[in-house]
Amino acid sequence: MSNPTTTRWPRLDYHDLKDTLASVHMWTQIIGKVRLKQMPWINHSWQVTLYVSSTGLTTGSMPFEGGVFQIDLDFISHTLNISTSTGEKRSFGLGTGSVSAFYSSLMDNIASVNAGVEIYAVPNEVEPAIPFAKNHTPCNYNASIMHDYWQALVRIHNVFTEFRAGFQGKNSPVHFFWGGFDLAVTRFSGRPAPKHQGSVPNMPAIVMQEAYSQEVSSCGFWPGSDAFPHPVFYAYCYPTPEDFATQQVSPPEAFYSGEMGEFLLTYEVISRSADPERSLLQFLQSTYDAAAKTGNWDKDLQCDLSALKNA
Repeated sequence: MSNPTTTRWPRLDYHDLKDTLASVHMWTQIIGKVRLKQMPWINHSWQVTLYVSSTGLTTGSMPFEGGVFQIDLDFISHTLNISTSTGEKRSFGLGTGSVSAFYSSLMDNIASVNAGVEIYAVPNEVEPAIPFAKNHTPCNYNASIMHDYWQALVRIHNVFTEFRAGFQGKNSPVHFFWGGFDLAVTRFSGRPAPKHQGSVPNMPAIVMQEAYSQEVSSCGFWPGSDAFPHPVFYAYCYPTPEDFATQQVSPPEAFYSGEMGEFLLTYEVISRSADPERSLLQFLQSTYDAAAKTGNWDKDLQCDLSALKNA
């Protein structure tokens, strides 16, 4: 892990972030729909996610007739970049026009590299779900604010990656879900779960049921909302044992939200900590311990493979 005395975690304020992230959220939805269309289905919708990269967010490689192609949101140069295994490259700047203009530019550029795709061009997990082509809302994009948010994602990604390594059971990648606009990592007990009865706006029930078809302990980072205006770390389990909410977790600023059904810890607490990485790992581990204890998970799923790094 990085030295906490030399690596600054950027300050994030929801009210500063909200307009820029609202635009980027719609861009990631469009890009994510392309990935959804091009990829074979992988358990729990893992095939649709984006990933934190050295320049921003990326789809990673997606198959098309000519080989593979990739779409990147670059928060250093503030461009969208498309590249293919046939050597084609396209790029356009971020931050101007409307959601519909972004949608048209992306589709046109994808078609120009012979990777054209038709998507279901309506966003998920938001209300109202305005079709991309009809969403003429101007894009508000502050490059500096988005760069800081991405830098926070980079630091969080690295901590989540270290946490992920401590589990030898089924374990998701550290990945970015564009529907909820959150970075997440999930552990699985190996047992089936009861049929999920919850719902999410503009999301087919069958998708949610498949996503929660097995017992999970999941944690993530979310930028907040008008109802909860704080960037925040979360941790929950499904199904949720009755005594999960009463478990003691760390650091002491973490709390259980009955309304949201999960433990929460604000980004501000972590970013101001003397050792943000260690504090965040404490939250991830203690909330997993709470899920494993109350859900009677196999203790042998926890592991330490760090010695293999020197093999």
